[in-house]
Amino acid sequence: MANWISKLFSKSAPVVAVLRLDGVISSGGLLGRPGLNLASLAGPIEAAFALKKVKAVALAINSPGGSPVQSALITARIRQLSAEKKIPVFAFAEDVAASGGYWLSLAADEIYADPSSIVGSIGVISAGFGFTGLIDRIGVERRMHTSGERKSFLDPFRPEQPEDVARLLKLQAELHDNFKDEVRARRAGKLKAPEAELFSGEFWSGRQAKSLGLIDGLGDLRSVVRAKFGDKVRLRRVGAKQGWLRRRLGMQGLAGDAANALFSAAEERALWGRYGL
Repeated sequence: MANWISKLFSKSAPVVAVLRLDGVISSGGLLGRPGLNLASLAGPIEAAFALKKVKAVALAINSPGGSPVQSALITARIRQLSAEKKIPVFAFAEDVAASGGYWLSLAADEIYADPSSIVGSIGVISAGFGFTGLIDRIGVERRMHTSGERKSFLDPFRPEQPEDVARLLKLQAELHDNFKDEVRARRAGKLKAPEAELFSGEFWSGRQAKSLGLIDGLGDLRSVVRAKFGDKVRLRRVGAKQGWLRRRLGMQGLAGDAANALFSAAEERALWGRYGL
């Protein structure tokens, strides 16, 4: 009898869907791990808001950023469903919610972090390599033919052109403005520092981010959710399903592009490395 009553009570307990947003935000993936993008997350996002008795959706975020487009698309989809279903969203920064990772947290009605989390980096960055000296030393001749004078924009095998840099900076400024507009809209009335400081690309600890108004409070997902919905709340994790072969092999395919994977891994490592991780 006691077991039957326990099961009945459990079924009536409030449910909070937990959606993990873990990794670099990109349109592709790396060695079997799908990147954070709308294509891989559309299903889990829909499922989170469709759970029976769901009272809220919790975003567990651990991301150093990445694609601004995918950051915006994911955030917009979460906000759309939150408004349609009238279900609140809470974000929880783990190690890092910076750059695009912080953009994802803006999908939430309230943002929380650990005191030691890395939060912020509201800016745009573009990095690459120049190989002009290298190909001269090893005697390689660069051959490239284009139709359109801008098709060789920022070619790493030729000297950097001032007009190319100016064009890139203009594009970055536009993307930065989009990011700033999102922060202003979602954190309206909560920001407590000059925009020149908040939008400088700087990042802070969770405790500092709270004092700046970038987050609403300090705390972990389980503790905050229990405080809001009671000790009997059920946390239901929702995630993307993987096929058997991908789970076993942990790779994109039997004939993956090794060179592409190597460069992708280096880029991902650099993104995490910016925050000392």
